[in-house]
Amino acid sequence: MSQRPKPSALIWLLLSALVVGLDQWSKAWVLSSLPEYTPVPVIDGFWNWYRTYNTGAAFSFLSDAGGWQLWFFTALAVGISGLLAFWLSRTARGAWRSALPYALVIGGAIGNVIDRLMHGHVVDFIQWYIGSHTWPAFNIADSAIVGGAIGIAVFGLFDTSGKPESGIRK
Repeated sequence: MSQRPKPSALIWLLLSALVVGLDQWSKAWVLSSLPEYTPVPVIDGFWNWYRTYNTGAAFSFLSDAGGWQLWFFTALAVGISGLLAFWLSRTARGAWRSALPYALVIGGAIGNVIDRLMHGHVVDFIQWYIGSHTWPAFNIADSAIVGGAIGIAVFGLFDTSGKPESGIRK
């Protein structure tokens, strides 16, 4: 008798959808409420709302590349999201150390893809700073991508199962 397969972790895509929803809602608020390129203090000396746009990738990488980067980063995000969704389908539902970070990266990537396709750029609005030193502005999607990437690295480095295929459905 064959063993019944474990449910896949695709249910975690609901978290991805939540990230996309929060990201798009926050950007709609930013576009309707915040002035462009004008700091609006949240916590003096540390945090501003600052509406800006990014045509490149993290830290505005390739932002002045002439336009081709829009399609490159869109295709890259869709490809990585598809690969991570495939891995989720092969991951047991309870393997949250894999599923959670994958879902965060997928949600963040799709949130920024929507911006690229709708606006031709990504809307950024969270600015942290100390004195005159500012961190590049970012958004909820970026936060989810970074959190997911850190999760993938940390959970991968400190996996104590001793089995590289831990959590993978057979």
